Amino acid sequence: MARSSATPPSRLWALLAALALAATQSVGASPLKVDADFASLPLGGHVEVLEDKAGTLDFDAARASDAFKPAPPAVGTNFGFTHSSWWVRFTLANGGDVDRELMLREDYPLIDYLELWAPDRSGGWRHVATGDRTPFATREFVHRDFIFELDVPARSERTFYLRAHSDGPVDLNLLLYRPHALVGAISTEQLAYGAYYGGFLVLVLYNFFLFAIVRDRAIFYYLLYASSYGLYFAVHNGLTFQFLWPDSPHWANQALLVLLALALVFGLQFTRTFLGTGGFLPRLDKLAVSLQVLALLALVASFFASYGVLIQPLALLTVVVTLLIIAMGTVGLFKGYRPARYFMLAWGMLLAGVLAYMLKVFGLLPHNMLTQNGFQVGSLLEMVLLSLALASRLRELRRQSRTDTLTKVPNRRSFDETLPAEFERARRGGSAIALLVADIDHFKQFNDTHGHARGDEVLKLVADRLRAGVRRGDAVCRFGGEEFTVILPDADAREAMRIAESLRRGVETSTSGDGSITISVGVACSQDAGIGGVDDLFRAADAALYRAKDLGRNRVVHQGTPQVATDAGAEPSRA
Repeated sequence: MARSSATPPSRLWALLAALALAATQSVGASPLKVDADFASLPLGGHVEVLEDKAGTLDFDAARASDAFKPAPPAVGTNFGFTHSSWWVRFTLANGGDVDRELMLREDYPLIDYLELWAPDRSGGWRHVATGDRTPFATREFVHRDFIFELDVPARSERTFYLRAHSDGPVDLNLLLYRPHALVGAISTEQLAYGAYYGGFLVLVLYNFFLFAIVRDRAIFYYLLYASSYGLYFAVHNGLTFQFLWPDSPHWANQALLVLLALALVFGLQFTRTFLGTGGFLPRLDKLAVSLQVLALLALVASFFASYGVLIQPLALLTVVVTLLIIAMGTVGLFKGYRPARYFMLAWGMLLAGVLAYMLKVFGLLPHNMLTQNGFQVGSLLEMVLLSLALASRLRELRRQSRTDTLTKVPNRRSFDETLPAEFERARRGGSAIALLVADIDHFKQFNDTHGHARGDEVLKLVADRLRAGVRRGDAVCRFGGEEFTVILPDADAREAMRIAESLRRGVETSTSGDGSITISVGVACSQDAGIGGVDDLFRAADAALYRAKDLGRNRVVHQGTPQVATDAGAEPSRA
């Protein structure tokens, strides 16, 4: 019988399987050539990964596995929060005649357990087991990141294996360096970190001395927020583990939770104090208090619960707190609170950094310089802008402390500061300065007849008329009760009388409804006889006011020229 030329089904399936395996191997990560020109390169495009969901594979089983596959191009080896252990394999090819000594760097320092298997020249394997759950001394190099030494002999290929497991995100950002290139990169980074933490320290010290002077509670909470946030980033960068507690890996992990929770508590408290949300945003303020309680509970829980249980809720709470602060700042801005401009810009910078970093943490964005350091850059910009916001707040508080709350003109305190300064300036410049003291006629009787609400409206109306009737640079102040003052720099007696009469008429012609409102005005000038200082000027103007009242009110009197008295029916004398 002739043998059939058809291929048996079993052989066909074997052939297809072999082709599939060959195709899979052909798209695997190719060896990375490390020739004489090689300096540094990210390994993301040259690695294969294997997910060990149970976390039970040992090195021999992983090395024999055919389940390795190229790292996803979108996020590379940033696997986010995962319960799996991850194996990474890569091959280096040295086609030259000289042995290559290389440095492998993992620049995310918060991986709990990180192990390397590197082939040695005897045919065995060199095993390094480290991570931030092990003492700092387990690292091959004294550095905040994980750095491993690799050896690739001349005209050979070497395959290396890494295993990573962490309760937090498994974020492997592997970079390969020649030794001199690594030294240069670390030097640049040290300069950047010095500038970053130096800037933080300067801001903290500046605001500490500012708080010592003005004793503003908002500055105090800013200090607590900035200090806890700065320490949080030192933990996040691996600096505290390296320099402060290298033999305490448990606290190194817990400190991250504690400091992040404190930063959230103090950040919310600073916001509530800075914006005064208890007064105009009671609902959002209560929500802020609730989030503070949650952050404090997370802080307490960090002493009992594992890092892996708490880090994700705290990360989400950070985003929620930032969004709430943005919302409160937006309302404050719309309500006309001027310091809220800097406040909003500051938290907007931080929000952008937080979102970029959180998307990286959850494996939705790749690990790169922007996503890894955007959080920190945004935080430093936020701290600088919050310092500007505090300065703006102090200016606003100073302005409010010198402004009459009813009439919105400067108050007695402002008058007591402005008049001496203007008087001294006039004296040094050889110019004149005049002062008007005005009083609303029969104001007590008006209040008794029409009520205090209408009396307040009259006070505001008179203040508006006075402010509208003076020159630029003149200062209208509410001295107290129904009495106002007007400081007139560079004005002699004649000019002062003209302005005073114009103000008197402006008030009289603008009243209506409940009856005519008039003012009496006393005028004094620094060029008048007997005026030797600020007190003399005020006493002279005040005495002129009382003469105006004695003469029948609704008139202007200049104390220096007794014959000058004007009222609604007479033009001012030009004696």
